[in-house]
Amino acid sequence: MSKLSTFTLSFDRKKENWKLENDARDRVVRRFDTKAEATEGGVLGKSVGKEGGSVRIEKKVGGYQEERTYPRSKDPRKSKG
Repeated sequence: MSKLSTFTLSFDRKKENWKLENDARDRVVRRFDTKAEATEGGVLGKSVGKEGGSVRIEKKVGGYQEERTYPRSKDPRKSKG
């Protein structure tokens, strides 16, 4: 089994929007006006790409809200979530 790429969805205080960043490449993949825009209707899954990956979603004030895996079939079986 290949290792999943990891991404982080976080609030960019300078640009005042949400950014989805590829953690390994330290590169912004896509920007969103709101967190709701990023997390609704499979938008994150499409943004991660066909290879899939794990997305950590941060709270606006710090800390993590949740983590999602795309596609769901790549979610590790031993995880509690």
